[in-house]
Amino acid sequence: MRTAWLILILLVALAVAGWLALLNLPDAPHRSAPTRKPTTQVVEVVSETRMPRPRQGGASGLLAVPVAGVTRDAITDTWGDPRENGVREHHGTDIPAAAGTLVTAAAPGTVEKLFQSDKGGMTIYVRSPARKWTFYYAHLSGYAPGLHEGQVVHTGDPLGYVGDTGDAGAGNYHLHFGLTRTTPDQHWYEGTDVNAFPYLTGLRVAGSGGGG
Repeated sequence: MRTAWLILILLVALAVAGWLALLNLPDAPHRSAPTRKPTTQVVEVVSETRMPRPRQGGASGLLAVPVAGVTRDAITDTWGDPRENGVREHHGTDIPAAAGTLVTAAAPGTVEKLFQSDKGGMTIYVRSPARKWTFYYAHLSGYAPGLHEGQVVHTGDPLGYVGDTGDAGAGNYHLHFGLTRTTPDQHWYEGTDVNAFPYLTGLRVAGSGGGG
């Protein structure tokens, strides 16, 4: 009887050992970790940043000087100077230069209007890419070859040449540069005039006057 029990226990032990061996076989199935769905990173692209606020003494983010050969420190603040015997104030920055001096784009944009006016003479209106600013170039003696409305220009691209057309006065050669804040739906002749002097020089408005 005792022998029979030993044989039974031995058989049970062998059966358990065989079952454990089957669990450890290399081909035994394993539960795989769940696969993660790929994620997509969304990147926001900004087409045009706002014009930076001018900073004292620094040129970072400022407009380029639009007259070839003229340095920032040579520009004076002519905003608010009396015109027509005090009937109106000057809304722009006058940059004197020799007749025929190259005028270039102060900032990128699209040529929105080439216009002949009594006061501004031969003029160019360039609109910023997001249509939030208009850059105005006046009293020109001519346009750069091939310049046309709808043309995309980059900073430093040739636009025209310094002259004395309009009401500048004969021989008073200079570029009248204007800066206008606009909304995208406004036309080339609309908007709010802004003093361009600090954007061209990096200096605070000093009301120094001067210019033609």
